[in-house]
Amino acid sequence: MLKIALTKGRVERKFIPLLEKCGINCQPLVNKQRRLIVKLADKYEFIFIKGPDAVTYLNKGVVDLGIVGSDVLMENQSESYELLDLKTGKCQFILASTANYDWNNPKRKVIGTKYPTVAQKYFLSKGEDVEIIKIEGSVELTPLVGLVDAIVDITETGTTLRENHLIVHDYLDKVSIRLVANPVSLKQKKKEVFAFSDMLAKVVNQ
Repeated sequence: MLKIALTKGRVERKFIPLLEKCGINCQPLVNKQRRLIVKLADKYEFIFIKGPDAVTYLNKGVVDLGIVGSDVLMENQSESYELLDLKTGKCQFILASTANYDWNNPKRKVIGTKYPTVAQKYFLSKGEDVEIIKIEGSVELTPLVGLVDAIVDITETGTTLRENHLIVHDYLDKVSIRLVANPVSLKQKKKEVFAFSDMLAKVVNQ
């Protein structure tokens, strides 16, 4: 049986329809209520966890596969092997600020983000030294109240940015949901892992 870490929330909602298209009865997943572990088709054991924890479970070999956003993989520098881009849950990293912010101001920029690793990598590639503040809540709020000069965040439609009068200054990496494997399982359960990956690939590439 394959143990699969499934990120709760948005990723979960985007992934289940793909699994249904594969002909698998997903009612146990849809109706899981507060259960954190759900078995399907006597083949799969889905473990519901938060994104960063999915990376930890994979790196420690607790699960064979993970269904997780590439934003989480990039931020947590996952050691997992990417098998498939599921081409759903698409969004993009952006750099944004208020319309009146002067990007040419020589003062050291202060950046708010939930993704300090991604933000640091971006500014290093630009040769800029910035101060990064980790934000757990509404990142869009931080430039509005003067806590930071700009933000690095992900956006799907841009609605929240527009409603808060924030302007995109640059586009960073695109984000989508990925199927990843822990390297040990890729060797020990190669047949099962690739059967699952190939099944999803058929519906993703339709």
